[in-house]
Amino acid sequence: MRNQKEAPVEMTYYGHGTAAERWERARQFFDAKEYATAARILADLADEVPEQVAPRLLLARAYYHSAQLLRAEAELRTVIELDPVEQYARLLLGRTLERQGRDADAAPHLRMAAAFSGDFTEV
Repeated sequence: MRNQKEAPVEMTYYGHGTAAERWERARQFFDAKEYATAARILADLADEVPEQVAPRLLLARAYYHSAQLLRAEAELRTVIELDPVEQYARLLLGRTLERQGRDADAAPHLRMAAAFSGDFTEV
């Protein structure tokens, strides 16, 4: 007999499978421009592997493209903590801050992204 304190585990399509299978599923949704669905999958995946940059960066991109800008900003700041020279994270954080009307906050990140990519025309 089952312990009454145990709740049945609900397995959804989005959370089903190995981390690699969920990563692939999230990428497919992202590529299909289903950004909110991709984010739904990636949020749990990013928490499972907090030391990895790729799932969190794709999650930030999904948030950005689905106009969840505060969530995108938070994820991008975490990516930058993990990898301070991640050029794309700096660029996307700058763009995210610009979309929020925070141009002054965006400027240093955009300059760093340009410097990391070797584009010194605006630095």
